[in-house]
Amino acid sequence: MAAAQVADDVAEDVDELVVRSDIRNLAIIAHVDHGKTTLVDAMLQQSRVFRDNQSVEERIMDSNDLERERGITILSKNTAIRYQDCKINIIDTPGHADFGGEVERILNMADGVLLLVDAVEGPMPQTRFVLRKALELDKKVIVVVNKIDREAARPDYVVDATFELFLELGANDAQCDFPVVYASGFQGVAGMKADDLEDSLEPLFETIMKEIDPPSVQAASPLQMLVTNIDFKEHKGRMAIGRVQAGTIKQGSQIAICKEDDESACRTGRVVELLVYDSFKEVPVDEVQAGDICAVAGLPDVKIGETITHTDAPNPLPTITVEEPTVTMSFMVNTSPFAGREGKFVTTRNIKERLERELERNLALKVTPGATPDVFMVSGRGGLHLSILIETMRREGYEIAVGPITVITKTIDGKTYEPFEEALVEVPEEHMGSVVELFGRRKGRMLDMSAGLGATQVLKYVIPTRGLLGMRSQLLTATKGTAVLNTNVAGYEPSCGEISTRDNGSLVAHETGTATAYALESCQERGIMFVKPGDSVYEGQVVGMNNRGQDMRINVCKKKQLTNMRTANKDQTVVLDRAKDMNLEAALEYITTSELVEVTPKAIRIRMAPGKIPKV
Repeated sequence: MAAAQVADDVAEDVDELVVRSDIRNLAIIAHVDHGKTTLVDAMLQQSRVFRDNQSVEERIMDSNDLERERGITILSKNTAIRYQDCKINIIDTPGHADFGGEVERILNMADGVLLLVDAVEGPMPQTRFVLRKALELDKKVIVVVNKIDREAARPDYVVDATFELFLELGANDAQCDFPVVYASGFQGVAGMKADDLEDSLEPLFETIMKEIDPPSVQAASPLQMLVTNIDFKEHKGRMAIGRVQAGTIKQGSQIAICKEDDESACRTGRVVELLVYDSFKEVPVDEVQAGDICAVAGLPDVKIGETITHTDAPNPLPTITVEEPTVTMSFMVNTSPFAGREGKFVTTRNIKERLERELERNLALKVTPGATPDVFMVSGRGGLHLSILIETMRREGYEIAVGPITVITKTIDGKTYEPFEEALVEVPEEHMGSVVELFGRRKGRMLDMSAGLGATQVLKYVIPTRGLLGMRSQLLTATKGTAVLNTNVAGYEPSCGEISTRDNGSLVAHETGTATAYALESCQERGIMFVKPGDSVYEGQVVGMNNRGQDMRINVCKKKQLTNMRTANKDQTVVLDRAKDMNLEAALEYITTSELVEVTPKAIRIRMAPGKIPKV
């Protein structure tokens, strides 16, 4: 069919909207650890997705190892349940603001959202972030007060605080008139009143059917499907995931792939396989009509933000935009004395190819060349965003060295601006002084102080992102592990000058060898040790934190000279302090511009940067 004829047909049908009453597209958004994935589990169970005798893991939507270990959602997931005669597509989104790039693009597939808030904590800083995105896209919001079974639950306060948050974010009258459902995802119960819960999630399902509008689509128009996610299957290759906005996509059909702002990138392809989500499975189908969410196989070069459309009348949808990164760090080839011993992928080419693959699905990430060919500057939305990438690469067999996290500044009207964050700290009253002092040293401005649960206080600050680097470990130390810190990017403000994030120097290994108990007994008087007897160390490796402000070389490999009076058995009576466990997050928080973190599949080490090893 000629392109002109197709265009004429489109003009006739463009206003003919069809309501798909058999579908609801729903995203679930919440602050981290407010029970989002657990609630999805309960919805799957009660919709009879699984057999009665089927063994099902908890948090089934958290499918990768990192998500299960940390108890957070990192990547968005799609599933679908059947309720009565309707198919409800459910999109489980990340709760942490560092993965906001996932939330921003995934909301394009949904017609409404479930906003989960904890029945005790209420809306938190990252609730603000995801809610703002939903309101900007004019999505219908259902508020679910989750964990209503907690002893300290205060539902009236939580609903009032959520309403105030809607007002602060500029919600219109219709958005502020949100329905509220009270639920316990863990127990699988819900109700329209906090003190009147049914024995199932039936009230939640009913509210979804009533409040979330079914998609209104242009069924007779040419195909339009915006690619909002990419998945990889071992036997199918790259899978383009998105919602069909108009028309119908069919298996085996010829399609065009276009981008709104780049006509030269338009190309053709063929749909090899078509899958929809149903009962937590991907089901092959012959065609998918407008309004439904599907995965398309057979397009090896398709990218997020592109539109799958009709070959004769390509009409790309607006591309996906996400907020700019706020922090950056350097990724480089590992050049330590232990380089190449533990990793499978160690070359510049290996690292470059892996980062390029990550860019295809991680829209909030940016990679630029560094000062030398073996250095890459990787920018993201926060420290957790970058550390998850590093940990994923480490588990895949990559061996790299990374530099400290630094903020990305902007120059506006000749002035330097830097990112600031809103920080919410819940701390027992006896430790409030330590928290106020710590935030004051890091240029934090207190905005509010209110009573928390029990004998706790909730402090609200605006603080430069630079000031938060290394903050968590110091905050836990100052409050004996009792403080809870939540943060969210607040925007850019004029730079506030010098901030000291670490007062201690490093203890640096003097020689290569094996750490001994004999040497560590005297070395631990200098500070906190990071290594224990039997650990292999090399010259220039950071083996501890100095009690003083300067870097110092020490010998942790020194052996006792054995004589008749001094025997090896004497080492068995040596009493050592427990070495500090420097995992990836702790190491990234610790280092400054003179240090690097060596990341291998078997170890995390801190070392001095080339030319920075202190003299004896």
